[in-house]
Amino acid sequence: MNPRERRAARHQPPNPDAEADPRPRRRTAPITVEQVIDTALGVIATEGYEALTMRRLAGALDTGPASLYAHVVNKADLDELLIGRLCAELVLPEPDPAAWREQIRGVCTRIRDQYLRYPGISRAALAMAPTDLETLRVSEGMLAILLTGGVAPQAAAWAIDALLLYVAGYCLEASIVRRRSAQDGAVWVVDRDELLRRFTALPAETFPHTTRHAAELTAGEGHDRFDFTVALMIDGLADR
Repeated sequence: MNPRERRAARHQPPNPDAEADPRPRRRTAPITVEQVIDTALGVIATEGYEALTMRRLAGALDTGPASLYAHVVNKADLDELLIGRLCAELVLPEPDPAAWREQIRGVCTRIRDQYLRYPGISRAALAMAPTDLETLRVSEGMLAILLTGGVAPQAAAWAIDALLLYVAGYCLEASIVRRRSAQDGAVWVVDRDELLRRFTALPAETFPHTTRHAAELTAGEGHDRFDFTVALMIDGLADR
């Protein structure tokens, strides 16, 4: 189904066979796409992206799952709407050839912060060919910044893909770590001192580099590693 058909399908009557719900429909007020997105983000903010299903979303909207298909084609369509909403909230700078590195780093940081507000939502951005205009607006803005900075078009195009993939992966890992530490009691996965002790306790004859550089391997506070990696990627573009 192409993007035009997907959006046209939102205005079609719901398919009663798509996901039947034996409970009677309770909601009387009409549902809008904006309400669907707002409610979905609310579920993710409190329960995580993994908890978001069409049935869970329907329950939060006090309706049956089948009625959602009048507005959202499927879960993949909902994912695109969610990422589009987060992108709509991003303010992009006017490209400046003297500050393009700081500008592209700033865009990546703002996307990261958006994803981290909704645990696990960056999973929705993976393996997605964007057609939402707000998502495309962000990639267009990033492309403009890199081209203004003198980056070749092909390198700029691939760099945007790599940067967005890293941002999504970084945020997804952060949500997984938080969930595991809460559910399994594995506090050590986020405890630098404990990880340092584990590395230094390894047999030095088998792990000479790990034991010698345990401090470097476990270094970093907050988003230090994120900042390092994004800067490394951007500096690599400048050196091409």
